[in-house]
Amino acid sequence: MKSNRNLHDTPTPQNIPYTQRRLKTKPTLILLLILLIGNLFWFVLWLLPSEESALKDGSETVATVEGDAITRQQWLASMESRYGKETLRNLVNETVMDKAAQKYKIKANDEEIDLEIALLRSARDTNDTSLHSLSTEQLRQKVRAQLLLEKVLTNDVVIEEQEAKTYYDENQSLYNIPTTYRTSMIVVNSKEDAERVEKELKNGSEFAVLAREHSLDAASASLGGDIGFVSSEQSSVETAIVKAAQQLKAQATSKPFVLSDGRYAIVMVAEIIEGNSFSYDEVENHVKRQLALEQLPSSITPEAFWAEFGVEWFYGETKK
Repeated sequence: MKSNRNLHDTPTPQNIPYTQRRLKTKPTLILLLILLIGNLFWFVLWLLPSEESALKDGSETVATVEGDAITRQQWLASMESRYGKETLRNLVNETVMDKAAQKYKIKANDEEIDLEIALLRSARDTNDTSLHSLSTEQLRQKVRAQLLLEKVLTNDVVIEEQEAKTYYDENQSLYNIPTTYRTSMIVVNSKEDAERVEKELKNGSEFAVLAREHSLDAASASLGGDIGFVSSEQSSVETAIVKAAQQLKAQATSKPFVLSDGRYAIVMVAEIIEGNSFSYDEVENHVKRQLALEQLPSSITPEAFWAEFGVEWFYGETKK
């Protein structure tokens, strides 16, 4: 059957109206444009290093000085060269002591850790600030590691009962622990400066922040004013500071008061540990351990156990 339709009636590109051709080609152009933009986007991403790859190769910038970058790799390398060896040694020693404690069935229980912390906090005339910045958990872990070390080192040393009792009787004051106050302070030059600091505290400023900004005591200022636990029996702590702390409850802040050198201070008590007197039975193991440590040569260290537990480390030194 033949069509009556003339061949000239079939539309050709030439005789399709321009507006119709434009409508048909527009979706195709849009699709091509999207594909082009997508390709350009992925090409740019391929050229730029990702954050993950920057972290892996150490090229991530951690600081800039007048536009000059300090990379993560430089930062980590500097820390490793300054502190890496000693930090790794401490980690190895802690692990070795854990292994030795397991082998010799030695433990450090919570009661022993509590006792050691109490004795540590009441230590007379201590200027050691290394413990001030530790959290409670970090402090307990540090004391536990030290306990295990001492127990392992003295495992084979025998102390007679009478010797231990005599030591306790002669040093009983060491085991009469006074009430101690975890104290922070801000030291300034004048009463007016102290009153300005007091006003900022009342307006909600944090004590630690103000200590770093205003305190003239550089050692404690860097720790947010923290000077550790103080008590009436510490001659290294000024009497005015102890007296001010003793009048406060936990989390309370004092009024400004004058120091012996004419400067002024404000103190804040974060925590109060009530005093206690320990009987011989409560500290017997501690006393015997201290006497045993005195009998050991000073050269004995945790490294003496490295060979026994097959230690190999980054610095490649052989421990005998």
